[in-house]
Amino acid sequence: MNPNSHIFIYVHKITPRVKYIFNLIFKDSLGLAFDLTNSIEDFRLYEGNKLSYSNQEIDSEFHISAHHLLFESGIKEQTIQMQNHEAYGKYFFKTYNNALPFDLFAASFYLVSRYEEYLPFIPDNFNRFEAENSLSYQYDFLRIPLVNVWITEFEKVLLKKYNNLIITNKSYSYVSTIDIDNAYKYKQKGVMRTLGGYLKSLVRFDKHDLIDRTSVLLKKEKDPFDSYDYQLEIQKKYKLKVIYFYLLGDYGMNDKNHPSNNYNFQKLIKHLSDYAGLGIHPSFRSNDKPMQVKIEMNRLANITHREIFNSRQHFSMLKFPDTYYTLLELGITNDYSMGYSLHNGFRASICYPFYWYDLDDELETGLKIHPYCLSETSLRYTDKATPQTIVEMAKPMIDEVKKYNGELVTIFHNDTMGTAQEWIDWKNVYEDIVQLAVSK
Repeated sequence: MNPNSHIFIYVHKITPRVKYIFNLIFKDSLGLAFDLTNSIEDFRLYEGNKLSYSNQEIDSEFHISAHHLLFESGIKEQTIQMQNHEAYGKYFFKTYNNALPFDLFAASFYLVSRYEEYLPFIPDNFNRFEAENSLSYQYDFLRIPLVNVWITEFEKVLLKKYNNLIITNKSYSYVSTIDIDNAYKYKQKGVMRTLGGYLKSLVRFDKHDLIDRTSVLLKKEKDPFDSYDYQLEIQKKYKLKVIYFYLLGDYGMNDKNHPSNNYNFQKLIKHLSDYAGLGIHPSFRSNDKPMQVKIEMNRLANITHREIFNSRQHFSMLKFPDTYYTLLELGITNDYSMGYSLHNGFRASICYPFYWYDLDDELETGLKIHPYCLSETSLRYTDKATPQTIVEMAKPMIDEVKKYNGELVTIFHNDTMGTAQEWIDWKNVYEDIVQLAVSK
């Protein structure tokens, strides 16, 4: 082990929370190995790079005063007093007489673990935790990966103290994810749904829908949601990493994809899986019936002859800890649900993948969380972006991820890249975002 890439840390009490957040900040973010000790004598004798994280300073070492959060267990209401700092931006858990103006580790743990989502809150109509309930929204840092800001400033302080330290920074990466909630607008719907569609159009006097539906069914026009050739063209042109998330739930009010046994739907899934990664998009209904996720995963596995390790919740239906318990039990290793369905930004205030910490059982799990920060539906409906303003509205968040060498995850849907009337002007927005994402 290179001593210049190692740091020795005194902690008065070594807890799972301490180990978790030190892993995230030192090992995963800064590329530093570390050892923990609760022996004051061993710490004093150590002659290399070291710091103490405790209630009181031992000698005149690099010292960070500890807030009580990382030494507790269970969920308790925390007192949050937001402060402002020129370098660190917003921060809380203020401390005194140490190398930092606040407890970086406790504050980072609070945000990344989503501690606030375990506390009582007023849910939205779908029983979700809304962005408006979060610290990041209320204190206006939702669109900044604040934990990354803190880590970057902490790195500067560390290097100023120990200029021989070898920091290994991450590399920026981009993952384009595409949800297939409804593979086709008119095709492959079956007799009853097709007749029902015609009836709705007649009742609404929707002449355009009647004409479009008939043209598609007579194979005179391409289905409006069939944008797959375009997606593959963009993927090849920009050499993208793409993951498709397939909704394979039973038909319902909020689950309206095609039956999983539909031959042409299966053919589409197999075709796309030849070029891209895949994951399950657990149905809305599965939130009340967790074992439904297993059924849907088996459907996808049987179609593709692959094991399923990736997941993203339909409607971003993420509830702590239940959602992640289900995914872990079913063998999911990577989840892409960490974001708000109605607001772009950084739900966990970080743009790095990280492992989920289970606050109920107080342990770091093997489920890796890949936060997303940008979706075309939020840009349009919440941010009121237009195809003409999309670049200027999306660029600041993309630049934030690049600045901190994070993993940029975007969400698009097949229907928004097609020729449906409501999205007709947005066809090229996907490429506009991709160009921003891959540019230097």
